[in-house]
Amino acid sequence: MNALAMMDDSALLKNEHTQYKHLSTHYDAKYKVGWFRMHGEPRPCFTGTLLSEISSYFSSVKEEMLATQGQQYNYLVLASDVDNVFNLGGDLALFSELIAKQDADGLLQYAISCIDVLYANMVHLNTDLTTIALVKGDALGGGFEAALSSNVLIAEKGSKLGLPEVLFNLFPGMGAYSLLSRKIGPSQAEKMILAGKLYTAEELYEMGVVDILAEPGDGELEVYRFLDKTAKSQNSHEALRKVRDLCNPVSYEELLSITKIWVESALKLTPRDLRMMKRLVQRQSHKSSHNDDVVNG
Repeated sequence: MNALAMMDDSALLKNEHTQYKHLSTHYDAKYKVGWFRMHGEPRPCFTGTLLSEISSYFSSVKEEMLATQGQQYNYLVLASDVDNVFNLGGDLALFSELIAKQDADGLLQYAISCIDVLYANMVHLNTDLTTIALVKGDALGGGFEAALSSNVLIAEKGSKLGLPEVLFNLFPGMGAYSLLSRKIGPSQAEKMILAGKLYTAEELYEMGVVDILAEPGDGELEVYRFLDKTAKSQNSHEALRKVRDLCNPVSYEELLSITKIWVESALKLTPRDLRMMKRLVQRQSHKSSHNDDVVNG
């Protein structure tokens, strides 16, 4: 009997009894999968609270794995609790405030908290588990970067992913270039970053950015299809993941150096750029309430 046939409905439900405010977690013991679903407030973006809670969750997972000699988890799945939105990216309201005050330290502190989480996810907590991103809906800016940092990116058809930072004269500084260039080459990565447009999951699958396409509404089922498939050749999949880590490494130092350039660039934004950023904040808020497009490609 395959994973889909055996799957307990509870595997798809979030744990209501959680200590987190912007994160819901659930452990599927049958498949040794930890699910963590984002719901940042007041907008579904990477709030400081959400970043802190993901970091705390990662620490707890790693502690459990150390205590059980790696037997507790085989997979971590990053997903969302917000309908039609995976994550809208960085906290633009905070960016605007810090840039207006020329607070370089505040911007760098936020950026480091982002790359700390991204790097941990990318290197699968320095353990033998595999990280998976399940994108259902919009993944913009830092949300797209978070999805890219997972070892496997699964996206439902019709989902939109993109890097809109160029619209307010900035660039995605928390891993986009590093991760995209290793998947599709530096030239194509630069084109995507400078285009500032949204791509469908289908387009990104054809480009090699999305690893697995799911039918609308079947994202969770596609995760379990993947688990069922890899279970039949677990050793091969684990070995290839290790080879990928060796052949396409992204160092923490590389990410940190890029974020420092991002901070320098952010501090140069003009009042006109900040007005555009604030308009995008308003659209983020509207998106979270009405599921409209945040930006048009």
